Amino acid sequence: MRKAQTRYLNVDLDIYSRYDPQPLLDALGRKVIVLHAGRVEGKRGYEAHIELSGNAKDADKTIRTLCVLIKSLRGAARGLWDGATVRDFNIGAQAEEQPDCFEMGIEADTVKAVSEVNGRVVFSIYSPVKTSTE
Repeated sequence: MRKAQTRYLNVDLDIYSRYDPQPLLDALGRKVIVLHAGRVEGKRGYEAHIELSGNAKDADKTIRTLCVLIKSLRGAARGLWDGATVRDFNIGAQAEEQPDCFEMGIEADTVKAVSEVNGRVVFSIYSPVKTSTE
């Protein structure tokens, strides 16, 4: 029986702000999918979690595409981005039994692009899902 492989999932862009991010989301339009947007539960402020509408095969390309979209923002939408308290490019990976070591590098140009939009690169590694036979 072949063991499940650790793999890259996607990049979510996580935004937290004191202000409603809807104008920013509207400016990004159909180029992104809004996973969730609204008030932060139990706190003041708002959150938005988005991803590209076309899923790129690797984190570098996804992050660079998101950065291009952010750089193209103007007016109130750009002001919302610049005023956000959190701008995380969150790389998700699903951990599994194989391989023993899983590496995923981020290119220097990608790090530079994130820096230019005052973002941060974050990794979310999800633990293996246990089956009922384990």
